[in-house]
Amino acid sequence: MTTLTLHATGPLGPDEVWERYAVPARWPDWAPQITGVELPVARLAAGVRGRVRAPLGVTLPFVVDTLDEAARRWSWTVSLGPVRLHLLHWVTDGPDGGSTTGLRVFGPAPLVVGYAPPAQLAISRLVRPLR
Repeated sequence: MTTLTLHATGPLGPDEVWERYAVPARWPDWAPQITGVELPVARLAAGVRGRVRAPLGVTLPFVVDTLDEAARRWSWTVSLGPVRLHLLHWVTDGPDGGSTTGLRVFGPAPLVVGYAPPAQLAISRLVRPLR
């Protein structure tokens, strides 16, 4: 098992970036590895279970483990058969305005390392205006 932490800073304010996380229907707008989300609620909540759709028709079940709106922090576990990836996301004020977002991924090393490039692209898009 391994842990990897990624960061991205951009001009969008932390409230807007947080809303892009908190409303899963918005995930495909900034995360190219996500084509859709199936969730029984419109906004993230601890304990909620859903499925995330990826390219090529792949769907992966997930559960939201923790959510702290005030701290703009949440975690979830995504399953790929018996394999689990644990992801922790947070949003803070950027050093010169805007925001910084972080992502910590914990799981089997090959999966974590393979997920890093699309995850870095996604969080970099998360903190910037959409084109």
